[in-house]
Amino acid sequence: MSAPEPNEGAVSAFWEQCRSELPELSALAEPEAWAFGDSAEMAAELAALVTAGTKRATAGLVAEYRAENEPLPKVGELSIVVGGDGIPASLIRTTEVRVGPLESVDDQFAWDEGEGDRSRDGWLREHRDFFERVAVQSGLSLSSNPGTVFERFEVLYPRTSPAASATD
Repeated sequence: MSAPEPNEGAVSAFWEQCRSELPELSALAEPEAWAFGDSAEMAAELAALVTAGTKRATAGLVAEYRAENEPLPKVGELSIVVGGDGIPASLIRTTEVRVGPLESVDDQFAWDEGEGDRSRDGWLREHRDFFERVAVQSGLSLSSNPGTVFERFEVLYPRTSPAASATD
């Protein structure tokens, strides 16, 4: 399994649309585009939760950031979230970043992540499974309480379909 690759042409067109509708972005460079999850199906589901306003947080393994030589997210950073087809779904801005052990997740964060039953216990169960898959795919060893990046974000620009716009 792997997350879908962003469609570069669609991402650039989406970014231009964001910049035209949000003038405060006009001087900024195109942000990184990526998909949540580790499959096209998961990416589609999670992008829909973001666009619907249900998902406002995400979490990742510190070890994965290190293994990929990627910097941790920063407050104020913009990202373009793509769905399972690699087409942009929304523009988000990071509002909070915290690093801590997986088990340090609290009830509010689990709720804000918007997945599953939105409980802390459900969140821990689902994320342990997900992080184990990620670790296997990346060749990482995973401790029982791995370092986790807890990130909150806001949606700046949801992409709407032409049909939805016509009925508004």
